[in-house]
Amino acid sequence: MTRVLILGANGQLARNTTKFLLDRTTAHLTLYLRRSNRLRNPAPARVTMVDADVLDRAALQAAMQGQDVVYANLVGEMAAQAEAIVDAMNAAGLRRLIFITSMGIYREVPGDTYSRMLDPYRHAAEVIEASDLDYTLLRPGWFTRDEAIEYRLTQKGEPFRGRDVSMNSLSDLIVKLATTPAMGVRCSLGVSRV
Repeated sequence: MTRVLILGANGQLARNTTKFLLDRTTAHLTLYLRRSNRLRNPAPARVTMVDADVLDRAALQAAMQGQDVVYANLVGEMAAQAEAIVDAMNAAGLRRLIFITSMGIYREVPGDTYSRMLDPYRHAAEVIEASDLDYTLLRPGWFTRDEAIEYRLTQKGEPFRGRDVSMNSLSDLIVKLATTPAMGVRCSLGVSRV
């Protein structure tokens, strides 16, 4: 049975992915979020809730004990959070990380001008890529709410294709990454609609 720690568990994509993990796997989940009273426990037999900030290194390291996979879906101080995650994973002996960033962090979107708004995501990616973790960085297009599960992947260094991707597509991919240990390891994947 896979144990998945979801950081930023109250985000839209994280909530959608939690549902996918519960519906499609037997995984046990730890939902890590600030102000856990904002989120109802969706399956008390399989889900543990942790009320803490990712920058609280002691709480983060404690939550990582016994986990198999960390899935991070965060906003805010991205580089500082990435550093805290890498340090806590190393201290806990945990290897597998799935981390959401953004399309455009490598100036890979044809026709777009690089925006400084992407700097926090790029800096977080740099921290993770410099680690020795078994990471997968996901660089999704703009989220849509349609039901479709269809997506294409581009590798770091390839032009990003498309603009949008459904949350269901991203959740489907995250479940595959979380349950297939060697899939996408040490890759930065652009994710967009086919």
